[in-house]
Amino acid sequence: MSHSPTETKPSTETIMSPTVVTRFIVMSDTHNFEFNDTSPQPLTQPTPRADVLLHCGDLTQLGGISDFKKAIKMLGSIDAELKLVIAGNHDMELDASSWASLEDPEVHVDAVNVMTGSLAQEAGVTYLTEGTHTFTLSNGANFTIYTSPWTPEYNDFAFGYEHNHDRFNNPFLTSAAVASTAPNPILENTHIVMTHGPPKGILERCPQGSVGCPNLLTAIQRVKPLMHCFGHIHESHGFKMVDWNETLEHDNQNSQGSVNPYPELLLAHHSKSANGEKTLSINAAITTDTNKFENAPWIIDLDLPCRA
Repeated sequence: MSHSPTETKPSTETIMSPTVVTRFIVMSDTHNFEFNDTSPQPLTQPTPRADVLLHCGDLTQLGGISDFKKAIKMLGSIDAELKLVIAGNHDMELDASSWASLEDPEVHVDAVNVMTGSLAQEAGVTYLTEGTHTFTLSNGANFTIYTSPWTPEYNDFAFGYEHNHDRFNNPFLTSAAVASTAPNPILENTHIVMTHGPPKGILERCPQGSVGCPNLLTAIQRVKPLMHCFGHIHESHGFKMVDWNETLEHDNQNSQGSVNPYPELLLAHHSKSANGEKTLSINAAITTDTNKFENAPWIIDLDLPCRA
């Protein structure tokens, strides 16, 4: 009997034992990438099989229904039981609030239909909006993931929030002079956080300087998820194991080096430490600062709670 991953209601309890090893392939900022591109690049077929594919947004260069369909086709060719995808600031039509004020709101409906309709279902793609979701896999892994496509506003791109607005924390947890506008704050006991943009000080520097979100950093430090993956800042592709017991160094350096061993495994059996104080941070942007597809995805094994 076949088993499909199911989305279930979030639990208020964290089940620490037993656990099951679950393989993730993580990517972001594919910007119209297609596997039939003949130029040499790290992201080539066949990609390693994974239990879960995470795509952190910017499927397209500037939206477009045909380009969303191409992105679905590309994701459909990757072998994973569960494929979770969010939008990014370049995926214009998927943002109802910005698109409705600029163009025909019907196009937004069409774009969402591409991401959630029969084409996406055939490709095994699950499109997620902002909020908390819980999934159960055929290996028994049961995990909670928070997702958000929103980033600090930049020009007229999609899913932008004002820099003094906090989408990730409740009002009593916000910093001074910051207004909480969080419709879906990040909950405690969340295993994985997938956002399009980075937090302040973690794999977030570019020629314009430090551009990560300080309010997102507050939330990640509060929740301390097992993994936080994102993209958006092409120049800072990399990974960093953040130990929340240590002072965070606000830089652009990968603490373990810049080499991505893809298609080999980056990290095996990453699990909650005894005090749950470490978060694996991944900037998974495939596109480089020169807009070439020269970065590879990341392959990670996480020890996730196993539903009895």
